[in-house]
Amino acid sequence: MVPTVLFWLFAVVAVGSAVAVFRVDSMARATYALALSFVAVGASLLLLNLAYLGVVTILMMVMEMAVMGVFMIMFMMNPAGLMPMSMLHNQRGALVLSGGVFAALAAGALLVEWPERRGTVPDDPTRAAGDAVMGSKMLVMMSIGAVLFTTVVAALVLAAARSRYDRGPAGERP
Repeated sequence: MVPTVLFWLFAVVAVGSAVAVFRVDSMARATYALALSFVAVGASLLLLNLAYLGVVTILMMVMEMAVMGVFMIMFMMNPAGLMPMSMLHNQRGALVLSGGVFAALAAGALLVEWPERRGTVPDDPTRAAGDAVMGSKMLVMMSIGAVLFTTVVAALVLAAARSRYDRGPAGERP
């Protein structure tokens, strides 16, 4: 009973904050609403015993929104993205398109004859999902993730020929 109530609570928070992304009047508020939506989706995945996917969703999306917030503060003419602005463009076209997509998906979900479940639920759904997605290449993909991270860090170090610590006491360059 409690997991069901929590799932529906997280579902309402996810959908409500996703709607808020398009209803708030600043980029910063939209960023925080989007982060909240993804955290609620990650929490829903945790309730479904998909621990890896849930934690990765939460960590990845929170970090992505944090980076987005930092770049927003650094590069936007609108300081910190807090000044009012419209997040909606081509409202009529977007409404028609999203209504059509929703109708098509709803029709597909309601009219398609769904197959009966074959087999049983695996003991470890996270491992089963990983095996289904990556098969025997799981270790390779995990290694590639570490290599890609190292490559990004090395590229940043090489791209920054000098930093603020290369300057002398009066600000002159050596």
